[in-house]
Amino acid sequence: MNIVVAVKVVPDDQDIQVTAAGELDMSKAHQAISAYDLNAIEAAAQLAAAAGDSTVSVVTVGGSAIDDSKLKKNILARGADQLFMVADDAAADLDAHATAAALAEKIQAIGACDVVICGDGSADNYAQQVDVQLAAKLGVPSVNGVVKIEANGAAITAERKLEDVVEVVEVPTPCVLAVSPDVALPRIPGMKDILKAGKKPMDIAGAGEIAAATVKTIEVKAPEAAERKLDVKDAADDGAIEAFAAAIKAAL
Repeated sequence: MNIVVAVKVVPDDQDIQVTAAGELDMSKAHQAISAYDLNAIEAAAQLAAAAGDSTVSVVTVGGSAIDDSKLKKNILARGADQLFMVADDAAADLDAHATAAALAEKIQAIGACDVVICGDGSADNYAQQVDVQLAAKLGVPSVNGVVKIEANGAAITAERKLEDVVEVVEVPTPCVLAVSPDVALPRIPGMKDILKAGKKPMDIAGAGEIAAATVKTIEVKAPEAAERKLDVKDAADDGAIEAFAAAIKAAL
């Protein structure tokens, strides 16, 4: 099988600072794989191992900062065979529509693939739009909320966990699957995996024509921190437990 994983590189949230004006300062943040996409890469690696004779290609689009040696090795050390990256400041901060268009163009340039796997959202915006828009651009069916994937000849059997039921669907290939974090536990690459990753094929290119954005971001700010009431009660006091329970109920 030819398996493609579409991932997003985001600023590491541990490095993001909040300014006095409440704005997010990402200038010192390292680039990291979106947490939800780690599960997608692992799901692809496991599907490839089960199907046999398979190739896992990772595709990502972003600003020039994503062209980072450590980041690229981290991606390829997780079971992927090759990496295709559009690293160009013209492709920084794209909305879901433009991202899907850029990913579709890159995937079509790679060649025929059987399945494209995405995380069910990104760790920054979590719009849950790229997978369905990517499927529309590629002209293939899509399934989201996937927690289990099995290859079944020219089709994929996908298990979806919905609010009140578990659904099993069969979708013909090629297709796009958006997987939930329950699909697979991401592996922790060892030193041998990281060393091998440096020798795997990497295709780093600039951006071509960027699709026009359909969403305009007006402002992004951190929520204001609420002051703690610091209402401490002594359990030995009469009625303290009842008062504590009442305070929790009132806050909900």
